This record gives sequence, C-alpha cells and structure tokens, in this order.
Amino acid sequence: MERKLALSDEILLSIEKPARYIGNEINAVYKDKDSVDIRFAMCFPDVYEIGMSHLGIQILYELFNRREDTWCERVYAPWFDLDKVMREKDIPLFALESQDPLTAFDFLGITLQYELCYTNILQVLDLGRIPLMAADRDESHPIVIGGGPCTYNPEPIADFFDLFYIGEGEVVYDRLLDLYKECKKAGGAWRKAFLRRAASVPGIYVPSLYTPAYHEDGTLASFTPAGDDVPAVVEKQIVMDMTNAVYPDKPLVPYIKVTQDRVVLEIQRGCIRGCRFCQAGMIYRPTREKDVEKLKAQADIMLRGTGHEEISLSSLSSSDYTHLNELVSYLIEECSRRHINISLPSLRIDAFSLDVMSKVQDVKKSSLTFAPEAGSQRLRDVINKGLTEEIILKGAAEAFAGGWNKVKLYFMLGLPTEQEEDRKAIAHLANEIAVQYYELPKEQRFGKCQITVSTSFFVPKPFTPFQWASMHQPEDYIGMARTVNNEVRAMRNAKSIKYNWHEAEVTVLEGVMARGDRRLAPVILKAYRDGAMFEAWSEFWDWGRWLRAFDECGVDRDFYTMRERGDDELFPWDFIHAGVTKQFLLREWKRAHEPVVTKNCREQCSGCGARMYGGGVCFEGQA
Repeated sequence: MERKLALSDEILLSIEKPARYIGNEINAVYKDKDSVDIRFAMCFPDVYEIGMSHLGIQILYELFNRREDTWCERVYAPWFDLDKVMREKDIPLFALESQDPLTAFDFLGITLQYELCYTNILQVLDLGRIPLMAADRDESHPIVIGGGPCTYNPEPIADFFDLFYIGEGEVVYDRLLDLYKECKKAGGAWRKAFLRRAASVPGIYVPSLYTPAYHEDGTLASFTPAGDDVPAVVEKQIVMDMTNAVYPDKPLVPYIKVTQDRVVLEIQRGCIRGCRFCQAGMIYRPTREKDVEKLKAQADIMLRGTGHEEISLSSLSSSDYTHLNELVSYLIEECSRRHINISLPSLRIDAFSLDVMSKVQDVKKSSLTFAPEAGSQRLRDVINKGLTEEIILKGAAEAFAGGWNKVKLYFMLGLPTEQEEDRKAIAHLANEIAVQYYELPKEQRFGKCQITVSTSFFVPKPFTPFQWASMHQPEDYIGMARTVNNEVRAMRNAKSIKYNWHEAEVTVLEGVMARGDRRLAPVILKAYRDGAMFEAWSEFWDWGRWLRAFDECGVDRDFYTMRERGDDELFPWDFIHAGVTKQFLLREWKRAHEPVVTKNCREQCSGCGARMYGGGVCFEGQA
C-alpha cells in the first residue's frame, strides 16, 4: 500500500526523535483499508518509547490483525515539541501504520496503565479531534474503549470513555467486534444501540448506562444500572489456557531505542504470594502457567522473527514458575550459542537464582535487586511480604560470595500501621547487608560495596486488602523520607549506602485517582486545560496546577486520601467482580492489623474466590 506521511519533512526535521511518528517498523502490519470492516487504533497514552515496550498492546495487535475483517494500528501521545506544532498547524493526530487521522477509525482503544497518564488521554482525544466527553460523540466518532489495570476503578475517567474492557483482552474482544459490525450494518442511531447491547457482553462496562448517587458525607450511596438488560455486576475476563493463548510470534521491532528493547517471553500470569499492597497480585489471580515446551518454541520463533539480542522473562514472580530451572537451562544453552543476553527480572534471591544469574550476567557489572518493601519484620508481616531478615541477609551473603558487590533495595514508606522505628529499620537493614559484604575476606571482595536504597510512598489500590487504608499529606511523606535519610547517614557503613526517594505530591495525586469517583473528571479536565501532560515525568510536574484544579472544581482531595474507609463502605469499583471477594480482602485487612501472615497459594488455599475460574494454581495436582 502507498503511504504518505502525515508530517512533512520540514516538521520531522524540526522535532526530537522523528522516528516516533513515521511507523514502518519491522513486523508492522499493513492491510488494504478498503478491504476491512473494522479499523482499530490502539493507543498507549505516553511517549512512543514507553508504549512500544508494553506487552499487552503487542498481544492485542496480534489478536486483532489475525482477523481478516480488522486492521489494528498504533498511536502514542506526541511529545511536547510535536504537540505544539500540531496545534499551531492544525494537524490531526494520526495512527502510525496508515498515517490516517483518528477520526477515520471505528475504535480508539486506550491502555490505562498508570493514573498519572489520565491527562494524556485527553491530549490524544483533543489532538485526534474526538470530543473529550463521551456524551458529546456521535456516529462520526470512534468508539473510545479503555483497558488495562486502571480499569479496575475506571470512575475518575468514566465520562471520557464509551466503554471499558475489564480483564484480559484475549477473551471477548472478538464477540465485541462482531457485535459492532452487526449494529453498524443496521444503520440509524447505531452507536447508542451498540453501547446498549455491548453492556451485556461479559467484561464490558458502559459508564453512560450507570448512575451513581452519594450520601451527604460524600461517600457512595448507590450505583444503579439503567435497566434490566444492563448488568449490576461486571465480571472480569480471564484467559485460563495460557499455553494456547494468542501471542505474537513476530513482535514489533522499533527503529529507535525503547524502554525494553528485547524479546519478552510471558511465562505465567498471576502471583501466588498475596502481598497486601499489590493490586496486580490480586486482580490477575489465579496464577496460570504456560507449558515449558511451548515457551521454548516461542523463544526460538521470536528471536528469529525480530533479530533482538536479548530475551526477558515476563512474570510477577518468575521464581514461582514451576519449570523455571528447565526453561532457564534451555535458554542459557540456546542464547550462549546465538550470543544473546538473558534478562531475569522478578527472581527471589536464593541459591538457585544466584546460580542462574551468575551464568547469564557479568557479575562484576550488574547489580542485584531485593524488594523487602518494609524495614522491620513486623511491618513485613503486616504487608504479608513473606520475607524474613534471615532470608534477606543469607541471600545477600551468598550474592557477595558469588562476586556481586552492588545491591538495589526497594522499600515503601507510609504503609498501614507504620511507625518511626519501622522507617529507621530500613537504614539498619541496609547496614546489615553491607556488614555481610565486609565480613568476607579482603581477597574475596570486589572493591567497595554499593547499596542503593530507594523508597516510594505507598498508595492504596482497589481490589487489595489495603483499599481501606488512609494516606498522608505530602509534608508528612517528606518527613518519613528525612527520617530514613538521617538514619542512613548515622550508620557505620553509611559511605556504602545511597538513598533515593519518590516525590510526595505525585503520590497524593495517584492516591486520589486510584480510589476516586466520577466527581474527579472536571478536575482532570481543568488540569489538562491548564497544561497538565506527561505528569509521570518529574520535569513537567506542577503540583500547584492540580491544587488550583481541585479548588476551582470544589473537590476536596483529602476526602479521597486522608480517611480510613469503613468496613461497610460502598466503593466506586464495587460493581466489578474481579474473582477475589470483598470479604476475603476485608479479612486480609484485619489480619494485617494483628499482624498475621497468610500463606502463599501453593502452601495453603486462603479462600480468596479465584477458584471460581476452574483452573490455574487453585487446581494444581488435581486430576
């Protein structure tokens, strides 16, 4: 097919990284637009380099383009330089493959990965000449659909979307697209008819068909569907047969360096661990593994189909994959033969993992990552981390003996029940890890030990046991970080420890959006109109802009962050059934305060509700 670029050479030469906008990458799909019934623009509302690293979009790109009647293309949020040019020269936002404007498409699918991308959603709609409010769209506009982890509370952005897909995209998209074709063929006011009928497709949420009502104190009183044909509960969709699920044999290969420039091998979904702060560990239950022989074959096909020089395993907890030993042994043999690097994230630091990593990494250059999450054992029990100080120190000692001298440690501050001693314990644990290094004989050490401690501030997320928790004010978070910093500096091995911490105001905004409701849409719109974009990029962050938006819209941000929720409060996301029950989450919230550790899924079933899906870890070992 002939392609005419949407941007002139003059514009492309005037902006940073023009390759973000020209498409034509290796393995990109091109179809005759006149021979397809459905055109789907898949959007990641952030810069190209981040969006191209997202596995979910690669999977859906493959899924849609396998359909003869559908052509799926991609669009990303234009960086500030091109955004300015497009507004000045009145150039509409376009998809990469055809370079056609977004108004030429039937669907605009937006991946909702992170709450701080919400203003970029409005940027994409605005530049794409699609009305920002769903209520203002008609038959001439694409159906705007959201998917991804933030759809587990879609309410703050509900007014901007026609539909949300709750769960994993491989399950009911075919049914939804077939329904779209049927409704559009019928003509007339087909858009309204399609949205009404789409609400009865499992996993599809149509916000315009539900009405929230609030108590005088601001909490949610009711959430009412617009008729008997609109379900009161939307069921999460989940792929149970991971081995035969759609997966790209020839993933897209970018022309410029992106965040994760490698072949990604998804080995399983879900996590058995049950950390009480972790949303992914709850919403992706039950844990489902891919067959190891299938993974070996996929690795081979993808490496040949891309030319990448690195392969990475994708999983929430790779160490828990049953056949990890066999898979890694195979990859080491294959990759060393082909001179390909292996990346093994999400490993627990034990003897097996260290042995594997020493085979695939240059030990002297690489650093090991531990995520204790909390400094004290008491607080690790509160969050159900299942990691003792003994395990951490033993792992560090084995790593140092194996030749490593760089360690990264990740913690959270502001966790439920956290006290000053727990914060100081972060510095003490880092110091104890350094002690493990300096106890080695001098001839076994590799220079000075380097320990990097990073803290983020805890954000309560929907569908976690901590969804009832309160947060803190920005100045309180800074005080917590200062406590850790002062304690680190007082340690005997302070020169070996470097401490970094996250921005506090960003945490508060994320917390507001994570558990917010529809009353936040005007705030997001106001902040966007005032210039808020790429809020996850610290150099463009402006807390004052958001404070003005909250004030002008009459919305109290403290209502969403500063109060602990009551046991029986109705949450804005309670209409979604994600497998894990609210009773289980509440039970875990209570156990956190005792604190009592809940065993992982392989040790003992905790009755979370995920057995309803009839497979995965819940039924391992059963005939």
